[in-house]
Amino acid sequence: MTTPGLDSKSRLLPHITKQVFLTDGGLETTLIHRMGIDLPYHAAFPLLDSVEGRDALRGYYRRFIDIAERTGAGFVLESPTWRASSDWGAMLGYSPRRIEEVNRAAIELMVWLRNRFRGTGPVVISGSLGPRGEGYSADEVLTPAESRAYHTPQITAFAESEVDIVSGISMTHIGEATGIALAAKQANLPVVISFTVNTTGRLPSGASLAQAIGKVDEATARYPLYYMIDSAHPEHFRQTLERGGPWVERVMGIRCNASKSSHSELDRMTMLDAGNPSELARDYATLRDIAPSLHIFGGSHGTDHRHVQAIAETCCN
Repeated sequence: MTTPGLDSKSRLLPHITKQVFLTDGGLETTLIHRMGIDLPYHAAFPLLDSVEGRDALRGYYRRFIDIAERTGAGFVLESPTWRASSDWGAMLGYSPRRIEEVNRAAIELMVWLRNRFRGTGPVVISGSLGPRGEGYSADEVLTPAESRAYHTPQITAFAESEVDIVSGISMTHIGEATGIALAAKQANLPVVISFTVNTTGRLPSGASLAQAIGKVDEATARYPLYYMIDSAHPEHFRQTLERGGPWVERVMGIRCNASKSSHSELDRMTMLDAGNPSELARDYATLRDIAPSLHIFGGSHGTDHRHVQAIAETCCN
């Protein structure tokens, strides 16, 4: 790693440019509900172990990369490693050594995709980290020290690869987000923290976004490059952004759910709620008017290339 804004090949990272960056949609829900692939524990990383699985991942990402190529947007390649940490790996029969290998293999696949990108925008490879517990609840609350110890092996594997940044996605509480940022700082890797919120715009732990961002910044000497919001519909946090505050400028990206349902309602659903791509895109445009710092756009639960295409058509202008 060279300077905080540039990787070894001098590609711009999103926090030092206002250019629009796109990323993918709901990886796991698309693989399960659109592509008919069984993903125990919603873990996509085991697909890296087979030719068929890697082909499925390439096909998935290509749909989104094509959109960035057509629109001239930058692109963040988020690795399929949200569940590739030790606890989830053990539940799927992976040893710590195999988990380390699969994280590096995921970045190798991202490099393969980046090398075939034909667009004009910069491409950033992000090593994705998910929560130790469930993605939508704060039933398992970690201290920063516990989180740092838990996430360090995955971050160390990323540090030995061609990753540009690491991203803690679907963070439900301050302690785990802080630990990830501290582990990344120790590894000299740029880090992005993405919080999930419930229908009231607060984290599942009850903290506000202002509190969460403020506490993580305070504990890490403002180490995260920027923050994102994921796994919630725009309606759930629009008013929170409207209330404003200095913290809003630290939020540069969103990966929203297609559905307006709550996390608990989504967990009980047997059918995928894909919402309305055009409506979601209009909601993104509204959020960008409220918070001009937003320029990194993707999707989460229930979204696919149709949603990102609509978002690109609305926001890439």
